[in-house]
Amino acid sequence: MKQSEVTFAGFGGQGVMTIGQLLAYTGIAEGRQVTWVPSYGPEMRGGTANCTVVISDIRIGSPIITHPQAACVFNRPSLDKFGALVRPGGMLFINSTLIDKISGRSDIAEYLIPANDIALRVGNARVTNMVMLGAYIEASSIVKFETLLQMLNEKMGKKAQFLDMNRIALEEGRKAAREARTGKMPEMGIA
Repeated sequence: MKQSEVTFAGFGGQGVMTIGQLLAYTGIAEGRQVTWVPSYGPEMRGGTANCTVVISDIRIGSPIITHPQAACVFNRPSLDKFGALVRPGGMLFINSTLIDKISGRSDIAEYLIPANDIALRVGNARVTNMVMLGAYIEASSIVKFETLLQMLNEKMGKKAQFLDMNRIALEEGRKAAREARTGKMPEMGIA
């Protein structure tokens, strides 16, 4: 049995819900059991936003996950809240462009991904979320990258001008995760 839980967390507008949905659609396309649970802060704009996606080979008992196997955090408040919740042996992906610290935990794998910097290099800060999703998919192998690209085309193909940029951002995220995993940790940026 293979089951994976991931929480994506950041400020509203950083695209955490979009990548959560895209990952969920990818799991469904592969015939897996999937839940996607969004959560928004009380603020109108710029507030907190997070979602948890569970992908499993068997029926999912509860969509509520308090200690996910992985978390992708886009800002410092999200690291403070979710970094401690990742279960031992799990993975934590930190947007090191905006977060100037690590969790300090020795029982999880941390990936410092300069997602905003990579997105700007790709051509648009709005693909920061795709960089982080690419990094997570590379490290977790929870779904096939080819299926993810298929779902990207199917669900976001209407915005054709951004499709290639999103694909490139996903690839660059995968590359950043491989570099982090092999010990070549990306430079930690401070915004």
